[in-house]
Amino acid sequence: MLVAEICANVTAKNVNETYTYAVPKHLKFLQTGWRVIVPFGRQTIDGFIIGVRDTDETFNFELKEIQSAVDTEAWFTPEMIKLSQWLSDFYLCPLAQSMALFMPGSRSKKIQPKFERVIKLIGNFDEKNFTSSPAQLKILKLLRENGEVSFSKIKSSSALKLLVEKKIIAVENRRVLRDSYENIKTAAKEITLTPEQNLAVETVKLALRLKCFQGYLLHGVTGSGKTQVYIELTKFVRQSGRRAVILVPEIALTGQIVQNFKAHFSDVLVIHSKLSIAERSDAFYKIRNGEVGIVIGARSALFTPIENVGLIVVDEEHDHSYKQENPPYYHARIVAEEFAKFHNAAIVFGSATPSLENYHRAKIGELKYLELPYRVLNQPLPEIEIVDMRAELAGGNKSVLSGALKNLLTETLTNNQQAIILLNRRGYSTFVMCRKCGAVIKCPNCGKVMTYHSDKTLRCHTCEIEIEPPKICPKCGSDKIKFLGTGTEKLEETLREELPSAKILRMDKDTTTKKFAHEQILASFRRGDFDILFGTQMVAKGHDLEKVSAVGILSADAVLFFPDFRSAEQCFDLIVQAAGRAGRADLPGKVIVQAYNANAETIKLARQQEYKNFAETELIKREFGFFPPYNRLVKLIFTAKDLEKARDFAERIVATFRQEVISNAKARVEIFGPIVAAVGKLYGEFRFAVLIKTLDLEIVRGFLRFHNLHKLPEVQIDFDPTFTD
Repeated sequence: MLVAEICANVTAKNVNETYTYAVPKHLKFLQTGWRVIVPFGRQTIDGFIIGVRDTDETFNFELKEIQSAVDTEAWFTPEMIKLSQWLSDFYLCPLAQSMALFMPGSRSKKIQPKFERVIKLIGNFDEKNFTSSPAQLKILKLLRENGEVSFSKIKSSSALKLLVEKKIIAVENRRVLRDSYENIKTAAKEITLTPEQNLAVETVKLALRLKCFQGYLLHGVTGSGKTQVYIELTKFVRQSGRRAVILVPEIALTGQIVQNFKAHFSDVLVIHSKLSIAERSDAFYKIRNGEVGIVIGARSALFTPIENVGLIVVDEEHDHSYKQENPPYYHARIVAEEFAKFHNAAIVFGSATPSLENYHRAKIGELKYLELPYRVLNQPLPEIEIVDMRAELAGGNKSVLSGALKNLLTETLTNNQQAIILLNRRGYSTFVMCRKCGAVIKCPNCGKVMTYHSDKTLRCHTCEIEIEPPKICPKCGSDKIKFLGTGTEKLEETLREELPSAKILRMDKDTTTKKFAHEQILASFRRGDFDILFGTQMVAKGHDLEKVSAVGILSADAVLFFPDFRSAEQCFDLIVQAAGRAGRADLPGKVIVQAYNANAETIKLARQQEYKNFAETELIKREFGFFPPYNRLVKLIFTAKDLEKARDFAERIVATFRQEVISNAKARVEIFGPIVAAVGKLYGEFRFAVLIKTLDLEIVRGFLRFHNLHKLPEVQIDFDPTFTD
């Protein structure tokens, strides 16, 4: 009897095992990796075949049969299944949840391919025989010139019918592969590698020739030509017949790197979450058909059916966007490395401000260190000036723009150059507060401070709910309501008031909701249609804009007040990355950093762009505090509709952990909490956080498995969390 082990595609956390089904004779072609329809309880669902075997085993129950196949071929490759199983084991998530990452759309939707009718020549013809049939001759000439033509372009259906009957042409159905990046064409520039670039390329080629796994950290200052290193390595990989995966942290960065790669390669495919389900499905089809040699995209680009991978690049590897903030809580940087091991591929982590975890790994030899210490053509790094906003306020300047920044912007406009301004906030005013009692208007759902927008609404950027701002304080009844802070909308208003001649363009989450909005904004700015591009962090990430000579960073030190061990690293990265947008061509760069804590050590080191000094200083603090890279973190979130129930459950687990793990641990392990989570209430449920620090993740993972915490819907498990509360 032929049976199949099937992973049921259901969302329940406690369904984390495979089920045995009988394979009927008419489906005996099914193998590992196929998606199938099966009965499951009282419903019919889709499932994934994990294995097929012939057995004489006698079962104590009657096996249910597979009803049908979803596709016409196996959906999951062996590598996809292997990586799914690793994800499930490592992150303690249901196998169906990890396998769903490899699906282009929703769990239940079946994607219908798109076809179009085309006509093509199948026989020879002599023009002399069609002098009396100009409509037929026109069709034949069109086909001779183009090979095949869409049926919709033929206006004379009668002429077409006659040619088909004469067996000179044929009408066929051809699959249309939807690709929004298909028409991007860029001419390749002749580039001579710098000695440092060449050394980096040749070093990685050693592993590529041996087809063995090896990790590298490419530490290159902004503008040092890291992308060209990626391109040269990809050329080498493609020449050897293997494929490459290029990861970028956000969709906003995708367009630029796609243009760079498409200038050199014809088999580039782009994939990210903003593409339609149909486009992603067609992308998978092209990969399976062998039409793709290079996949570029955000973290979801890891979950395609690409095979025979020789190179993986994680560009801007320090960026927190690589962390998935909803189940399964994977980190693309970690998954990419495991993916590289499966393929015996080289993996290159690139950044001007490497994560301290990877910098430390390079120091101790886990990664090979490659450095690009200079900008291409030895262009100088931009000059950075720190402005103390307390002194500005004391001097009577109440504007969000310091005098130095306003002067720099005025000078930039006069010289017909461009500027970027970064403000790490959204909205018109950051919050609404009662001046009498100090109460801040918070989201009734999750308790986070709500943001005021220019359409006169308060919005929660966690729950995405919207309310009208109160005229009376809900706490004390006072009418002393004040709108405080500066968001991107209010900054836009200030810029228009103080620089009326400037053409200003905003780029934040609110202006980039539509498909390709990022690319359209950056393209218009690159063309010179606007003088100033401003917005949230996405304006500071990786863009190479030749006409930008000035950068302003507002509230640069705000993150330092956040109670998290990574706050200094985030502040340093923000300043150095944003500053790196200035002076990347022939223009000298000038950067104004506005801060209220201008004397902070992190601000000073960022001004000097001394990454290594900052890293060494911060690593000492991390080691003393037993934080990554000297340990691994696991965050648990306990939820319940009743506050005390959530707290009590968390406290019981902490007590049990202390008794069973900490008291017997041979390696250092610590546990903290429970405390109210950063989002203390969400969708009507109270939330408490517990943080575990450990040198051995498997000890913690074993405890969680033993107590079945990974199967409980009221417990969220986050390995290597971005934030600790």
